[in-house]
Formats: sequence, C-alpha cells, structure tokens
Amino acid sequence: MRLGGNQPFFFPYIPYYQLMKNVETFMIADDFSYSRAWTNRNYILLHGRERFMFNLAVEGASQNRLVNEVRVADNQYKLLKTIELNYRKAPFFKDVYPMLEEILAYEDKNLARYLGNSLITTAHYLRLDTRFIYSSEIEGKDPALRFQNRVLNLCKVLKADEYINLGGEDENPLYDREVFKQYGIDLYYIKSRPIEYRQFNNSFVANLSMLDVLMFNPVEQINELLTQFDLV
Repeated sequence: MRLGGNQPFFFPYIPYYQLMKNVETFMIADDFSYSRAWTNRNYILLHGRERFMFNLAVEGASQNRLVNEVRVADNQYKLLKTIELNYRKAPFFKDVYPMLEEILAYEDKNLARYLGNSLITTAHYLRLDTRFIYSSEIEGKDPALRFQNRVLNLCKVLKADEYINLGGEDENPLYDREVFKQYGIDLYYIKSRPIEYRQFNNSFVANLSMLDVLMFNPVEQINELLTQFDLV
C-alpha cells in the first residue's frame, strides 16, 4: 500500500495535492507539531499580478503544541471577501467559491479537523479516490516514538510498503532511505515539475496556493497538473 502524509495545511501549494492524489491512503498528521510556516497561510494573487499572503487566524498557536491543540479564530468573513475581490473575474470562481464558503463555515474549530475537512472537501471536488485517515485515530501505534521511528511505526501499523513524502532528502534529513528499506518500505519524494497556467492576461505568478489553481483551471486540467511530478 502506498502511504503519504503531512500536517494539514490550508489550501497549500500544488505539490501537496500531487501527493494526495498519488497515494492510496493520505495520513492527516493531526497529532504532529504545529508549524508556523504554512499550516494556516499561503499566497494568493493580488490585483491579478502580484503575490499576497492570506492568513487563516488561529488561537493558541505554538510550535510546542500539536496541530489538534490549536483553535481556529474568527477571520473567515474577511478572508472570503479578500478572495472574492481578487478572483471574482476568474473563469472558475462561480464553481469554487461556494465550496470555499462551505469550507470556511465548517463548525468544528479544532484546527486539525478544520483543515482536514478543507483537504477532504477539495479532494471530493477534484474527484480524487484517496482514502484519508487522521494519525490520532490510528490504533496500535506507539505514541512514545518520534521523528523517523514514528513514521516507520505508522507505516507498519497501516501495512504500507511505500511511503511518499513532500520535498527531497535535503529537506528531510531525518528520513533515511536505507533504514526504510530495512523495514521493507520504499521511501520516495514528490519532486514537482514546473507548472504554468493562464492567470487572467498577465504574466504568470508561480508558487501560489491551490486556491489560485482552482480558480483558473477546470477539474480535468487540474488532475493533469497533479501528474506533473517525478518520484525521486
């Protein structure tokens, strides 16, 4: 079984969704440490030609807490208006915006569940057949383990023989391919190829949130973009 996983992020960049699409089971790592980097923020297009960082407000955020120990605060309306102002003329705004309204109105304000719901809802919109599981709900795991040993244990419990990760070996020095092989698991990394699509009539702005991809591309084209990577 091919397993992938990561802490849940809010509409992250496209390699995250490439990982989601190309594994059988995606583990939403909700009992892993909260990361200030990209958990609840990313870039969208501003005025059709520059990057702007959006931020889903949270309460109690700390790198000493787990993702499922943080709460979502109250800036959803402001966030919706920002997205509407910048994307209302995008070709697929009318398809995507109702889904975004539904995601932002999600009642469970536990950050992990809130973000997990956004990932699962978007996966359904994209017609992905990936199975999702929260790491906190996996029975039989050893909660005392950390780092690589923790991931190896989760792979064993879930009977995975392949584990796919974001980034590369240089970005994840804690993961040793040879150690994974000793446990009968092949470790690979998603390496996304250069991706470009039309954004209004301006020069392409790269490395934005998946929100931007959704606003400018039909589902069929997005699924093609989700195949534009190499496993290394």
